[in-house]
Amino acid sequence: MDPNAFQTYLDSFTHRDWQVADDGDGPVRFALIGLGWWTADKAIPAINNSTFCEATVAASSSKEKAERFVDDHETIEHGLTYDELQDGAATDAYDAVYICTPNARHQTFVESAVAHEKAILCEKPMEATLEDANAIVDDCADLEAPSMIAYRMHTEPAVRRARELVREGAIGEPVHVHGNMSQSIVGWGENQWRLDPEMAGRGASVTDLGIYPLNTTRFILERDPVAVQAMMDSSHEYFGDVPDEVAAFTVMLEGGVCISCTASQHSQLDSFLRIVGTDGTISIDPAFHSESELELTRANTTVRIDTPQVDQMEEEFDYFADCVLDGREPEATPEHGYVDMQAIEAVYDAAEREETITL
Repeated sequence: MDPNAFQTYLDSFTHRDWQVADDGDGPVRFALIGLGWWTADKAIPAINNSTFCEATVAASSSKEKAERFVDDHETIEHGLTYDELQDGAATDAYDAVYICTPNARHQTFVESAVAHEKAILCEKPMEATLEDANAIVDDCADLEAPSMIAYRMHTEPAVRRARELVREGAIGEPVHVHGNMSQSIVGWGENQWRLDPEMAGRGASVTDLGIYPLNTTRFILERDPVAVQAMMDSSHEYFGDVPDEVAAFTVMLEGGVCISCTASQHSQLDSFLRIVGTDGTISIDPAFHSESELELTRANTTVRIDTPQVDQMEEEFDYFADCVLDGREPEATPEHGYVDMQAIEAVYDAAEREETITL
């Protein structure tokens, strides 16, 4: 990249380059489906601090829990059971749903949201099985309102800047990528849905964590996977029903770019993404645990590129609401999420068969 062009890029960047709606537009009213800790501790504060969003309905398997959310949150007016929500209660009180249940329950709530003609923000991975993920794609095909898989890294300023740097040729042609995301869930106990294949899918670490370096790389490089190799191990007693307490997998993208990923649900909290090109390197470290820092290395010179430290969930909700208000399709469509589901399925097949899987 020409030095003057690079400086122009740095000077012109705005972290909400996606925003179309005016700050006074909205609000987009949300029904929150699934009231676990992520919804309570991450989603609701993000919505409350957002520009375009408001939480008005809470739905849970427990009527008592849903009504407790009504009591605890000023804007939430309706506490519903899942059955009440799916049967059409309070449909006038919300414009969109946020689905944050265990993976295996996503499709059923997508189906009912489509029936009620509501916009859909569905957590990743989009389902527990490839079949149900494909059903989500089919369900949303004729929905006039936007539907989006909740990849919060798509609105992270460091990631968006990295994509622009790649587009501008700052590292030449991308060659290979190293990515990691790890944490420990052992302290959460053994009776949790992330360790239950019927709820989470075939594994624990790749589905929940490995998807971050995979999808973020796809977003930055704008390329899709074509082949997969993988190795996994589970030795801790909590991981007896899943194969990937720790996993290492390699994904070949279009154009011959190779991603090497690691993921573990039983290790030190850590995350990074490093994209190596013919003329330079882009590093995001930390990458996926709420904060992100960006560096560009060229000709043995490393420059830290300052980016706003945002609430990634707040940005995600406002981006989705901006799409709803503008009537446009988000980047992370169900079709986009389905490509990740195909790759994840291939990762488990590759580890199980000890062979390369072509997509």
